[in-house]
Amino acid sequence: MPRVAFGLAVTAALGVAGTAVVAADPQDFSRIERGRYLAEVGDCAPCHTRQPNGAAYGGGRAIETPFGTIVSANITPDRETGIGAWSDDDFVRAVQHGIRSDGSNLFPAMPYPYFARATREDILAIRAYVNTLPAVSNAVKTDQLPFPLSVRTEMVAWNKLYFHPAPVRPDPGKSDEWNRGAYLVEGLMHCGACHTPKNAAGADYDDAKLQGYALQGWFAPNLTDETRRGLGSWSTDDIVAYLKTGHNHFSAAAGPMAEMVANSSSKLTDADLRAVASYLKDQPAPKQEEAKRLAGSEAPMRLGAAIYADECSACHTPSGKGVPNLFPSLAGSAAVQQDDPSSLIRIVLGGMQSVATGAAPTGPEMPLFGWVLDDRQTAAVLTYIRNSWGNAAPAVSADEVGKARHRLAESTD
Repeated sequence: MPRVAFGLAVTAALGVAGTAVVAADPQDFSRIERGRYLAEVGDCAPCHTRQPNGAAYGGGRAIETPFGTIVSANITPDRETGIGAWSDDDFVRAVQHGIRSDGSNLFPAMPYPYFARATREDILAIRAYVNTLPAVSNAVKTDQLPFPLSVRTEMVAWNKLYFHPAPVRPDPGKSDEWNRGAYLVEGLMHCGACHTPKNAAGADYDDAKLQGYALQGWFAPNLTDETRRGLGSWSTDDIVAYLKTGHNHFSAAAGPMAEMVANSSSKLTDADLRAVASYLKDQPAPKQEEAKRLAGSEAPMRLGAAIYADECSACHTPSGKGVPNLFPSLAGSAAVQQDDPSSLIRIVLGGMQSVATGAAPTGPEMPLFGWVLDDRQTAAVLTYIRNSWGNAAPAVSADEVGKARHRLAESTD
């Protein structure tokens, strides 16, 4: 995705308005290199680069949100069409408070509610790196939301209701590794922008942090330590392997997550990945009833079992355990058992290309079955997979598949 933020300050001590300090050397290599790394942590380039062949950070990428399409800005040092004329304080206000240099408001598709939790020093390191990029002359019309959503002054009210900036403060009762993970996950990595449920205004449900959210026809899964739908069955090493390579025994990154792994998490240090894993493994599971497994005698389960045997078992094996690091296990899979089956439906209908990274250069591909299976058959095989080998999840309906098929067709037109 890229990871896309839908919904969406530092304290006064961090000086958003900026207090008098000694000017940093604009050619300080260590600071620029740190900024480059932090820009990768924040997954900045994918959102600010038009796909597939746009100039890096030159803007123009169309980003789908539940409210319409937003086009990313040019953040290269070009003085006319980029941010070359911005001061450091302008940059900090935009990144951490959602206020552009002209005083107008940004929409929270720019995840400033998360970036507000980072330190000013880290944000200015990113600025130092951005200043070294080639200046790209590319005037971008970012305002493409329909009226009245396009009225930026509405964000003043949104910010008062939902934007409560505060830094990530270290927890003295936790390890340094955990605290580093908290700073990354809650700040620059902005994991909750995709993985936390949103209200009708696009703001996070804070009491359901990291419990999963549907976006762009995919479902960003639960990242809490819940066993059935979260990361409870994953070890720290499993999480690190997934973020580093895009693969582990349980899952393979696809869709927006594949892009995030390729451009961001695969480039992080092992120490930072372990910090992220340490923090995620400590996120409490929500208190919810376990789903009841469907009876195997029901017609959809019988039909699904037959389709699975014919179309799926060769790769994922009859036992559903797959082939480690090649074909993900379906048995016990948290991704398979999410309440929302959006990702599964999309993968079966449209296929998927898993991510290829430097640590795992082969990105396995799953063929599309939308031309083979109709809506009822697709629903049946997914219902079977979600309720076999110890799995338990709600049945998938043919109506859900039909709607997803229509959305997929529209997105590929």
